[in-house]
Amino acid sequence: MAASGQQSSAPKAGRALWALAVVAAATLALSFAIQSPNRRKFPRRTPVRFWHMWTAEWKVVVDRIADSFNASQDTYELIALSVPGQAANSKFLLAVAGGDPPDCMAQWNPVIPMWADSKLLVRLNTLMTPAEWADFQTNTYPIARKIGMYKGDLYGVTTGLNLWACYYRLDHLEAAGLDPNDFPKTLEELVDVWAPKLHRRDENGSLVRMGFMPKGWSLYVPGFGGGFWNWAKPSDLTIDTPENLRALRYLVEQRERLGFDNVLRFEAGLQSGFGIDWPFISGQYSILLDGQWRVEQLARHAPEVRYGTAPVPPPAGGKANYGWSNGNFMIIPKGARCPAGAWAFIKFWSGLAEPARAAEFYTWGGWLPLSDKIAAAPAYRQYVRKHPQFQTFLDILPSENVHPTPPVPFQDYLADRIKQADETAMRGTLTPEETIRRLVREIETERRRRREFGHGD
Repeated sequence: MAASGQQSSAPKAGRALWALAVVAAATLALSFAIQSPNRRKFPRRTPVRFWHMWTAEWKVVVDRIADSFNASQDTYELIALSVPGQAANSKFLLAVAGGDPPDCMAQWNPVIPMWADSKLLVRLNTLMTPAEWADFQTNTYPIARKIGMYKGDLYGVTTGLNLWACYYRLDHLEAAGLDPNDFPKTLEELVDVWAPKLHRRDENGSLVRMGFMPKGWSLYVPGFGGGFWNWAKPSDLTIDTPENLRALRYLVEQRERLGFDNVLRFEAGLQSGFGIDWPFISGQYSILLDGQWRVEQLARHAPEVRYGTAPVPPPAGGKANYGWSNGNFMIIPKGARCPAGAWAFIKFWSGLAEPARAAEFYTWGGWLPLSDKIAAAPAYRQYVRKHPQFQTFLDILPSENVHPTPPVPFQDYLADRIKQADETAMRGTLTPEETIRRLVREIETERRRRREFGHGD
């Protein structure tokens, strides 16, 4: 369990991070120093300093939320500051080491287990009343709890989850004689029956349109009954399991059917744009897995594209409404000057306090909420009526079969190695069995190295 109070000295893992921050101070102080705004709108209120990484139009949304919080009460003045994303973690460590951290920070990087293990974060459940803690554990979505917890304590509250579902083009389905109102109930039907009718090749036999190709090991393992962590009884990583192997084998087999080289050539010619360059818009995919943010982008950049959404169907005998998730979450660092004000703001934005009011904030960013109370609020229902394809993601949210990256202190490393293992298997470089065995060796080596240097396991 996480420590319950202040420590007289930081553990070894914590000292390593403090040392890193000191080094960062020597090299980055001039270029990364954060200056407080010279003018305050409410100088008689207690300031609450908030760091985030949003820029451009997203910064405008965050500023609106900050203004709404300041208008909602007369005790705190929230001062929002956008920090460069590439340097945000270094800035945070530097500020904590220097004893001048922000009061709260919005994050989307996989940092909670590492920073919590190093005693750099406040346990948010210690700021809750017993009723608030019970309500959070009972009435938020399972993934909202998983993504912010570490060893039984809450360190991050989400203000926007990410999920993945199938986007399908109605014009492609209609041309192929497929009924969009009878979307496949199993992954096998989607891959074996629908996809071949939607693939298109040129005169040389090269793919020019992909009907559907399942990819993303982390996304699919829950559907096969697997996963990299036992969420029902958290204890350790679960990488080398029959379910995980079956999922990886299935994904590799589908690539092999079309030819590893053919798929690689097709994917090499795709744009990876975040907006109008998305291959679904250009028609290079008929059915494609992607996140809920694409609903807003399609409405903005390609309103002429007729499409629908559906949960990715489970394999025969598998689990429905499954996938992987990440998202935005709010943290409070140790040493924050005003944790009470930071917590008030987190409750305000997230909807833990007054969910009907917070529902409007989620619509500003096209974000998925943390509870049914927000999803059912009038402002959110109005947003879904405007974007009916969004409902698919709300239908997936309550599922226990949506997993984040396991909550281990080396979470970032683990996510990277899982991704690399996935790519290695998809290229046919190693067999699925060899891929998993190598991944297990890499994780064991990392854990051994961490123990040698006094880090948490």
